[in-house]
Amino acid sequence: MAAENPENPGRITLAAVAEAAGVSVSTVSKVLNGRSDISADTKERVEAVVGRLGYERRPTRKRGAVVDLVLNELDSLWSVEIIRGVDEVLHQAGASMVLSAVHGRSSATREWIDQLAARRSDGAILVVSDLTPQQRRRLAALDVPFVLLDPVGNIDALVPTVGATNWAGAVSATEHLIGLGHTRIAHLAGPRQVLCSRARADGFRAAMEQAELPVPEHWVPAGEFNDTSGRAEAARLLDAAQAAGEAPPTAFFAASDLQALGAFEELRARGLAIPADVSVVGFDDLPVARWTHPALTTVRQPLQDMASMAATTLLKTVDGQHVDTLRVELATRLVVRGSATAPPAPSR
Repeated sequence: MAAENPENPGRITLAAVAEAAGVSVSTVSKVLNGRSDISADTKERVEAVVGRLGYERRPTRKRGAVVDLVLNELDSLWSVEIIRGVDEVLHQAGASMVLSAVHGRSSATREWIDQLAARRSDGAILVVSDLTPQQRRRLAALDVPFVLLDPVGNIDALVPTVGATNWAGAVSATEHLIGLGHTRIAHLAGPRQVLCSRARADGFRAAMEQAELPVPEHWVPAGEFNDTSGRAEAARLLDAAQAAGEAPPTAFFAASDLQALGAFEELRARGLAIPADVSVVGFDDLPVARWTHPALTTVRQPLQDMASMAATTLLKTVDGQHVDTLRVELATRLVVRGSATAPPAPSR
């Protein structure tokens, strides 16, 4: 006898249908969503089990839906842009948003899933939240659709994702610095396990390789997407160059605006002028980027548009509509401001 949903006794789960049909949960999802990449035999077997067990999909409630928005943290400028984009779409759709912060802890993610089950949320948008296979299976068992925004790790082929052209954005930032005449460029990278930071580091290396410029491995330090990390990375690079008697970087390309602003602080503390002594480029184009002095040259990723797209995609799924494209990448573009407009200064 197929297992019932422990979160809602009496209701057959998606996982129970998959077990009875001898297929994966993702295959059942494909059949229920009318995907064409399923064999006729498998489709017929799954549909027979659905009918025999009396499986019922979650009721669609686009109007008045409750959507969870899960972020690593709520108090960053980056998170504020995401919240604004999601809120705009949900407000127009008459849906409600529940905010959760997991702070990168798997225990907090488990607690959030428990809370989601208790309040019977209609769907979730997960932002920089890496789910374990067990957590993914539990969401599938709950039959809760979700969208990954700016995904962190490995991606299930059937989970919708929304991101940005991180690699291309990093190439454009690096090429801008090279075009100014910089050859000693360091990249203040983000966490190595995060997909977007790996893509930005790869784009940086690709542009440097294309220009036949060397990239010492210690000139691509991995840190966190915050100003404290950016300042510490910049300080270590400058100190290491001084200790080795080598010429320091004349430009920093940071994986986030906050890291770039941390580099600003360290450069100023050392009496170095931006961009006369060192040029700095960020990534994100947060509102604060235009108010720094000098204003920050940065790669704009459309955070609010990405969040709006994620919310729109989720509501379509909640409403039972077919989602044509599961992988969406919105374009980035370089915004040139005062922090990266000068050629390299003579060797110090």
